[in-house]
Amino acid sequence: MIWTPMFVLSDCPYQDFLDHSLIKPYKCNYNLNLHFTSFTTLSHTQLASTMIHSNPPLMHHYGALVRNSGETKQAKSFNDQNYPAVDACDLPLIDLGGLKSCNERERKACTAAICKAASEWGFFQVVNHGISHDLLRKMRDEQVKLFEVPFEKKITCGLLNNPYRWGTPTATRSNHFSWSEAFHIPLTMISEAASWGEFSSLREAINEFAPAMLEVSRLLASILAQNLGYPKDAVEKLCDAGTCFLRLNHYPCCPKSKEEIFGLVPHTDSDFLTILYQDEVGGLQLMKDSKWVAVKPNPDALIVNIGDLFQAWSNDEYKSVEHKVVANEKTGRYSVAYFLCPSYNTVINSCKGPSVYRKFTFGEYRHQIQEDVKKIGHKIGLSRFQI
Repeated sequence: MIWTPMFVLSDCPYQDFLDHSLIKPYKCNYNLNLHFTSFTTLSHTQLASTMIHSNPPLMHHYGALVRNSGETKQAKSFNDQNYPAVDACDLPLIDLGGLKSCNERERKACTAAICKAASEWGFFQVVNHGISHDLLRKMRDEQVKLFEVPFEKKITCGLLNNPYRWGTPTATRSNHFSWSEAFHIPLTMISEAASWGEFSSLREAINEFAPAMLEVSRLLASILAQNLGYPKDAVEKLCDAGTCFLRLNHYPCCPKSKEEIFGLVPHTDSDFLTILYQDEVGGLQLMKDSKWVAVKPNPDALIVNIGDLFQAWSNDEYKSVEHKVVANEKTGRYSVAYFLCPSYNTVINSCKGPSVYRKFTFGEYRHQIQEDVKKIGHKIGLSRFQI
């Protein structure tokens, strides 16, 4: 019998950023015993081919889920069955250059557009965000090089204490499975040169990229906070570089994408704000007016979405919207997400009454998510904390 390790999060929903302390070596059984990954269904030749390839053995894990749960090809997502996909849409596009205008009316219009998009969509795009095309290209090139490393090396290279994950270890059905792989990178570890080994050029890129993303996220958070009556620096005081994360995502091409396999299962983000830099492949979809809409890629824009904490903090003024990634049959997709999140002891309280949610700490919220994933296979989120 042949075994291989898989490094994932301990009872932590893969769609969120992570607490680095939650990472541990983990092995997942294809017969869903969730203790070991058994490749007894593969020949030695197939296994060797899988292990030298850069992509993880997603098809084998997905197929085992289908077989073990007795699903048919027509099985639908627990979310998708009521929400058919619709045509692509253009997210609200906001030119942040307006914030620097000498014209007060233009500055106010830009601020109003940001707050309106956060309330009505929960998602929007920003251009003239201050991050150069050269830096974005450098970050993408380094990301691609990282994911092109053979799978066997990715799970054993020791980069940043193994923040690598693939698939969904907690999945018991195919519609809980994500056809993707990712590296979750705590920003506190960027300065630890010894942890990066041969990936020093990736560290250099992130060392430029992460502060630039932090600046954009703080700018937007300050505008959204002021609109709620908070001081301009309210979110900045709660979220610094030491509590934020980057997640480098790769969605390999999926030969079964016509069966509506998720690159990333439907979810909301558990932070204040997420800033996303994606390629032009597409696949991101979000819930709008009870329908899934596909987001058209814009090479000049960063995508911003409201997280659960901002929704609770704003007493539902801003919307943390469910979103997903759909697997692509012909080509892989890359994205980098920056998560603006606070320390675990930060108290989240609604800005005005009557409060929709009870007071809770970020640590309490994360713990509840982990418990829900452990018990039922997916995140419940803010509804657990409604009054």
